[in-house]
Amino acid sequence: MSNDGVTAVERAMAVLDCFKLGADRLSLADLSARLPLHKTTIFRLLNSLVRTRYVVRHDDGRYALGPRVLYLGRVYERSFRLGDVVVPQLKALSKESGETASYYVPSEGQRLCLFRLQPTEGVHDQLVAGSLLDIDDSATGQIFHVWVRGDRRMATPDELPTHSSGLYSPFTTSWAVPVFGDQDQFVGALTLTGLAPRVEPEAGRHKATLMKHGRTLSAALGASESWCDTIYGRHGD
Repeated sequence: MSNDGVTAVERAMAVLDCFKLGADRLSLADLSARLPLHKTTIFRLLNSLVRTRYVVRHDDGRYALGPRVLYLGRVYERSFRLGDVVVPQLKALSKESGETASYYVPSEGQRLCLFRLQPTEGVHDQLVAGSLLDIDDSATGQIFHVWVRGDRRMATPDELPTHSSGLYSPFTTSWAVPVFGDQDQFVGALTLTGLAPRVEPEAGRHKATLMKHGRTLSAALGASESWCDTIYGRHGD
């Protein structure tokens, strides 16, 4: 069986990928500037996407993502069933720290922010769940360097949580720990992010809280007690 795809479907997906934060309503001209396609082709694709409710057309002529996209997102999230385990830990971590808690998983050589919980009050960064990011020198990126790419120079259990500050914003600080599942396999990273002037003075408390929830989440996902002791034990004693 051939692995060739369907060009029209791939083009329609490319249209959907044009919609982003800060660019959630786009005109035909906007889309034409973003895509290597003729404007007539884009218009026909949009008509199909509007009919199937993946895109909506507003009165001003601009387009936006439609309700079917949200529906598929919910189906994807539920089919994972990971949220039933991860989200309660994120809520608890965010509540205890007063900061943003995130869960990242490997995806196509990058890291995907699968779940993210922010407090309702205060100033926080604007990254949203679903963002696909490079494996960089951020606290979360360091975790992926070690447990996905095998670069053991980046962090050891004695150096957890990993830490980064000012990488994306001079005011933001993050800590991260690895999360493990069945057979003690790496499955993701748990990250705590906040404004540096607010979180740095209480770094010890935040790191201990993150380690505690990292251990709890790993145990809930099937990691062995002995492995959790190896990764988190010294910090939880």
